Amino acid sequence: MDTAPRITPRFDLVGLVVSDMAASLAFYRRLGLDVPAGAESAPHVEAALPGGLRIAWDTEDVIRSFDPGWTRPVGNRVGLAFRCGAPAEVDAVYEELVTAGYRGHLKPWDAVWGQRYAVVLDPDGGEVSLFAASEAA
Repeated sequence: MDTAPRITPRFDLVGLVVSDMAASLAFYRRLGLDVPAGAESAPHVEAALPGGLRIAWDTEDVIRSFDPGWTRPVGNRVGLAFRCGAPAEVDAVYEELVTAGYRGHLKPWDAVWGQRYAVVLDPDGGEVSLFAASEAA
């Protein structure tokens, strides 16, 4: 019988690989993340998220420094989602980001699962969802 203590990893961090650190940090600051001031020229940046998780950004160059064969993956497999306080806030945040020059992917709509939903693209083309519970939900 195995009596060794069971080790259980704990989900702790979401990591993003970015081509332009300053552009990426500016985008995520607009979404309310508390990114350290002056981090734009750093090759690695971390910020605390509500609930104890962390988010980190690494430049493509820093990834290649320890993995010389690394190439940018094709397509997006992970998307980030930001909860808004109300359906109208989804529309307002989407419009603010698009007006600031970020690419809208899906304009706000009332999703069948009971949320107001929209998708914008971060500077590296990553999908970032904005959502809020529908008023009727």
